[in-house]
Amino acid sequence: MSLKNFLTSKAFLKQIIIAVVITVLLVIAVMKWLNYYTNHDQKIPVPDLTKQTVDKAEKELEALTLNYVILDTVDYRPDFPPYSIVQQDPLPKVNVKENRKIYIKLNAGGYNDIDLPELVQKTKRSAESILKSVGLEVGEITYKPYLAEDVVLEVRQKGKRLSAGDKVKKASKVDLVLGDGKTGYHISDEDRANMP
Repeated sequence: MSLKNFLTSKAFLKQIIIAVVITVLLVIAVMKWLNYYTNHDQKIPVPDLTKQTVDKAEKELEALTLNYVILDTVDYRPDFPPYSIVQQDPLPKVNVKENRKIYIKLNAGGYNDIDLPELVQKTKRSAESILKSVGLEVGEITYKPYLAEDVVLEVRQKGKRLSAGDKVKKASKVDLVLGDGKTGYHISDEDRANMP
């Protein structure tokens, strides 16, 4: 039998039709299986977990058949309760499928300790900008007699004198003792009388 006769024979056409039908049935079966396996039409809206404790969020996610993973603890934010959820991914109201992991970041329990920068003999303006840049606030400002005006003579916190490098809580207030600029070089009357 020649190739031309074989390609036009009923047996070949029958085999082609069977192959096409099997392929179509196989594609349909695979698509049905993928829909079932991937939960294609399932939509679970992610709840808003911000400002919740991990325990409360865990119960809420378990009820929705969702999981969570704690990624990190972020710097303390006073507008969130300590150890509460600050960020989540995916965001609230995004539709996900069951057993999806929700990635969360927690608020720290309080402010971290930082090293007090060198402020003595700096001007008031310079000291204020340095304190602001490291996350501290200027508290009470007092003056005492000193030759230079508005120069930092001492740094205090809660009555305790501080030195550069001492540990203080971030966002806390630091009191400054500045020179008043009213003390000058004073010549006594006796010295003035002995002057030529």
